[in-house]
Amino acid sequence: MPKNILGREIPEFIEGYGKTLPFMGEHARKPEGNRAGPKLRAAFSDRTSKVVPDLKAAIAASGLKSGMTVSFHHHLRNGDFVVNAVIDACAEMGIRDLTLFPTALFGVHKKLIEHIKSGVIRRIMGSVNGPIGQMVSEGGMDVPVVLRSHGGRPRAVVSGDVKIDVAFVAAPTADAYGNLCGSQGKSACGSLGYAFTDAMYADCVVAVTDNLVPFPAAPVSIPQIYADIVAVMESIGDPAGIVSGTTRITRDPLRLLISKYASRLIEASPYFKEGISFQTGAGGISLAVTAFMKEAMKKRGVRGSFGLGGITGYFVDLLKEGYVEKLMDVQSFDLEAVKSIAENPNHIEISADWYANPWNAGTAVNMLDVVILGATEMDRDFNVNVNTEADGALLHGIGGHQDTAAGAKLTIISQPLLRGRIPCVVDQVYSVTTPGEVVDALVTEYGVTINPRRKDLIDACQAAGNVPLVSMDELVARAHEMCGPTDPVETENRIIGVIEWRDGTVIDVVKQLKKK
Repeated sequence: MPKNILGREIPEFIEGYGKTLPFMGEHARKPEGNRAGPKLRAAFSDRTSKVVPDLKAAIAASGLKSGMTVSFHHHLRNGDFVVNAVIDACAEMGIRDLTLFPTALFGVHKKLIEHIKSGVIRRIMGSVNGPIGQMVSEGGMDVPVVLRSHGGRPRAVVSGDVKIDVAFVAAPTADAYGNLCGSQGKSACGSLGYAFTDAMYADCVVAVTDNLVPFPAAPVSIPQIYADIVAVMESIGDPAGIVSGTTRITRDPLRLLISKYASRLIEASPYFKEGISFQTGAGGISLAVTAFMKEAMKKRGVRGSFGLGGITGYFVDLLKEGYVEKLMDVQSFDLEAVKSIAENPNHIEISADWYANPWNAGTAVNMLDVVILGATEMDRDFNVNVNTEADGALLHGIGGHQDTAAGAKLTIISQPLLRGRIPCVVDQVYSVTTPGEVVDALVTEYGVTINPRRKDLIDACQAAGNVPLVSMDELVARAHEMCGPTDPVETENRIIGVIEWRDGTVIDVVKQLKKK
């Protein structure tokens, strides 16, 4: 079987996916041709309202038929009500064999499993967190799930790899002519960044709102020129579900130590200077790094230029207190960020295309100095897995992992050496999500491990004198000593997941788990 540049076996053709292009390196594939586009349509001057009575009327008016592709965004995260409601309505209307193209699915979408089993949903291209991922891992879908990064998804749309027939955009506020806003209304979720490309490229756009306001709605995230239909629900979701239990600083002493080491690494690097830009995510360790960096910035009188990505209240505080000048927000991770984007002009809403698409004239991740990321596991070659668990179950999406790792000047993976009795540093990762060529350092409770290709970082850490350096060989040996040998994951030959690199090449595949 042919292999990609990482030595991963990639079939030339995968049933349910098609012909593959194997991953050949970070920048090996270049874009060609022009952007794709949706069909032309017009709303004439005698049509001054796009509102329909309910979701079923919206689906009928959209022209959605069996076998088509529908898209959703996940800004309401585990509080989303729209995906389930739309698919329930499709099932009742006899629409089947749909391809779901969500930015991510969460535990709240568990009920979609019944629609997968009944044939309403045939295929999913998007993150499958939790119960749906477990079902997929056990062979519950006839065709593989396709996993793309936050930048790879808009790339697939604008390049024509994916054609969206109908986009359903959960809009916390809308007017009757289709101006949409994410920062106002009872279900406000802040940025609508992941929905922009869908709205611009889908053949039909259905805005689903629970807050219909007089024309014109303001401020406008997505303008009326992209919305074809407006449907009103009693509630599109629960904003409290945005938080999903992740956006709190860790109190675990071990993880705080990891955060302290990561902060020291950043401070020792050549990037810790006036105008530093960074993304730290919403995990407990990443948020603690943000807090440690704030103290270091205060101590040394350093001010940052911008914070990027999914924005939390901790970043909002940095903006308010003058430690960064701007926030570029593709997803508001908590209610403090939702409030900030509505009030502060320096808190800027950006699209996923602007954020991370590698095939445009300049994506925001390319301007990052530092990014802090997590992982399920990392191997000797600094390859990172964020998609599968130690048992081989496909339970996580890629998010912006690949994109920020490729764009930032300093990419740091922060994670403990073990989770429970499971090693997080291994000889070879089970699945590759992000290649070692774009990863610069690993930080565990045992110290900082630098990718050998970054001798400049090794020298900088040695000069700083307070960054404990440890080799990858030492970490792997320690993990083996503490955990002993681990049983290999037993799988069938059938591929149930395709992991794309952000340029559309296949970096790895995931196989169905054997039944125990």
